[in-house]
Amino acid sequence: MPESLKLPYTRYLEPDGALHGSLPEWADDFDLLIRLYRQMVLTRLFDQKAVALQRTGRIGTYAPTIGQEAIGVAIGALMRPEDVLVPYYRDTAAQVMRGVKMEEILLYWGGDERGSAYVDPAVGQDFPLCVPIATQALHACGVATAMKIRGEHRVAVTTCGDGATSKGDFLEALNVAGAWQLPVVFVVNNNQWAISVPRRIQCGAPTLAQKATGAGFHGEQVDGNDILAVYDRMRSALERARQGKGPVLLECISYRLGDHTTADDASRYRSSEEVKQAWQEEPIKRLQSYLAAQGVWGEQREQELVGECQGLVLRAVEAFEAAGNQAPDTVFDYVYAQWPAVLAEQREQFRERAARREENGHE
Repeated sequence: MPESLKLPYTRYLEPDGALHGSLPEWADDFDLLIRLYRQMVLTRLFDQKAVALQRTGRIGTYAPTIGQEAIGVAIGALMRPEDVLVPYYRDTAAQVMRGVKMEEILLYWGGDERGSAYVDPAVGQDFPLCVPIATQALHACGVATAMKIRGEHRVAVTTCGDGATSKGDFLEALNVAGAWQLPVVFVVNNNQWAISVPRRIQCGAPTLAQKATGAGFHGEQVDGNDILAVYDRMRSALERARQGKGPVLLECISYRLGDHTTADDASRYRSSEEVKQAWQEEPIKRLQSYLAAQGVWGEQREQELVGECQGLVLRAVEAFEAAGNQAPDTVFDYVYAQWPAVLAEQREQFRERAARREENGHE
């Protein structure tokens, strides 16, 4: 690659938790590092429970985050309340840290509209999860445009996977973000697999981050399995956008340790050797090893943390199951801003059919 096209790549911790060079000054705050570690553990335990709920038919298709916890935790830890998160379907960690309740996430994946009606007013302006690929990138640019017009020091943060960077929506978003110098941060979770399509054939460019170069703004790569590196570069990206210096694209190199979703079987297109190697680089063990080497973490604290997080997950599941079923006709509620008469008629017909089914003993 020509020198002019080489982009920064940041890593502070090796896969075994050893230091890779010197750390930034903020990284000597072990209270902060332990909070980040706690959130990663909570995310993984919730993730495991959500998969188990899907396997037993209690929620629908779910997108696991295992192996990618550092990215979402760094985003959630650094965004300010006034910022706006425009997420994609693998953003459990960031959503929880922003104030979305775990039971709301379960409701969403259970097909319940209440899962996107966040109770906490702090996340009232955050967008719901986006399942269509890359459309959220354009939504974030719209949000960022409003922020710029109003002269606000706020940032829109949007996320996507590596596969989404091949979509026209993503490239159009980069173009408008660069042309208008919008306060938006694009975080690409390059977990190496867009369902069954590997990164190596997804794009011919050496990096995904350099797509920002073509759009006229800053892009860089970061080790997405190193929470210290992701936190540091996300911190810089947010500050850059907040100060009116334009957008940033962070390509976080991670690995999808689980299936694409619970409707997928990754063993059909990935070798067990590849996944085994990826487990050696995963983010939670990496930070745990570093904290233990610094003498601030140990087995007793680990057991206490796991017990605490398991309790939080259990209470979230209980709240989810206690929510009961939503009214069947709520599927119509958010289709149109103004209701056409024909849809009102269809809803009445649907209500009648649902009532008959209930009378006949069907749920």
